[in-house]
Amino acid sequence: MTDNTEPLSKYFRQPQIYVQLPSQEIWYGPETITKTETKEHAVLPMTAMDEIAFKTPDALMNGQAVVDVIQSCIPDIKNAWNIVNYDLDTIMIALRIATYGETMDINFNVPNTKHEVSHTVNLPQLLETVRSQQIVNEVKVENGMVIKIKPLTYKDITASQLQTFQQQKVYSAVLDSNLPEDDKVKKFNESFTAMTTLSNAILMSNIDSILTPDNQTVSDKVQIERFIKNSDAKLIKEITDKLVETRTQGSIKPMVLKATEEHIKDGAPVTYEVPITFDNANFFV
Repeated sequence: MTDNTEPLSKYFRQPQIYVQLPSQEIWYGPETITKTETKEHAVLPMTAMDEIAFKTPDALMNGQAVVDVIQSCIPDIKNAWNIVNYDLDTIMIALRIATYGETMDINFNVPNTKHEVSHTVNLPQLLETVRSQQIVNEVKVENGMVIKIKPLTYKDITASQLQTFQQQKVYSAVLDSNLPEDDKVKKFNESFTAMTTLSNAILMSNIDSILTPDNQTVSDKVQIERFIKNSDAKLIKEITDKLVETRTQGSIKPMVLKATEEHIKDGAPVTYEVPITFDNANFFV
């Protein structure tokens, strides 16, 4: 028997693709995602309201638009602020496939030339490439310490980007101002201190625990913070560099393309890389 109480419901959006997340959801509790037996999650196409949200600059800047659209299109995700960086590209590819289909055209300039060309990207193939990446959850530094990684969340990333943007605005405003030189130096120092504090906060957010060379595990955040503040710069730089490398896990790698003979004659390298990004210029068709 057909339920005719809401006859338009049969035209509601339906799942177009199912995805598994590269993180394997090990960092998520029930408040973030509804677990499934297969670890696959249905992805719905965007609604008209979702598209409007993605085109609103302020909502994009503070991250709210991305959070709202993810939660709208992947109902299993309850709090997208907690999604870790390893999973973000997979989610964006899945949203693009579910809404607009399996291909996406990107436009770019051929390096060292004036040629602008277009290339069609196969998104399911791209999704499979991202999915096949092995996620590393710890790194080892030269002195034998093992750092267990806590991946950055979308909330961490957005907060960092907003603070960086604000400090860049301050720097530009001071540089172009008529303030006395002493005042400019003071403002620059304040900005530098803020950026250093931000860098330390991001580093803290990225460390779950530390295993010392004598096999002691430290997970207390106060102790880890003291370690960061009191260790020599070389060690902290080594840890930071290794953690920065891991943040690209689960991300889309640049395409490697071959230049045509015409482009090579005009100065292009034989092969070159083209980054694939999801922004307003290519996300909407």
